Amino acid sequence: MVRKGLWIAVIIGIVTACGVGFRAHAAGDVLQAGASAPDFSLPSQEDTAVSLSQFKGKWVVLYFYPKDMTTGCTIEAHNFQRDLPKYDALNAVILGVSLDTVESHKTFCTKDSLTFKLLADPDHKVIDAYGVPLQAHGDMKFAQRDTFLISPAGKVVKVWTGVNPNTHSDDVLAEIQADKK
Repeated sequence: MVRKGLWIAVIIGIVTACGVGFRAHAAGDVLQAGASAPDFSLPSQEDTAVSLSQFKGKWVVLYFYPKDMTTGCTIEAHNFQRDLPKYDALNAVILGVSLDTVESHKTFCTKDSLTFKLLADPDHKVIDAYGVPLQAHGDMKFAQRDTFLISPAGKVVKVWTGVNPNTHSDDVLAEIQADKK
């Protein structure tokens, strides 16, 4: 009986960490295509500040994800890492944002050989600014898996909500290529 309860708790924790759960709050409506992307500054896994304004003139893939080192988040990060040369060729950068700490990001990047920036937003200031909903499971909170494609001029051109981590990088690349034409 105790063993069954433990397995149920583990399964609920895994499902929640992968972006499925109960909506805890939404700071407001999700930012829509056509809006100016709010500038921000957050620490990366190197504990250096990264601001959106640093990337003016480049495409920015700003993706929000639930939790470092969980199944769906690892798949999504690996796919972005795999496709990094394609993003470079399109003058695009990848920025991942979660509620995790700089230390957690550092561990995730080292463990999984991730070279793009993961930004720590434990106070969910940027998550709120973009209107990304938080999911909650007990005391744990997670950002929903949403992505914003920001043009070189700083406008949001595409928003994906509740994305599929298995195909998302391909979807984003296709959108950048279509928008460049």
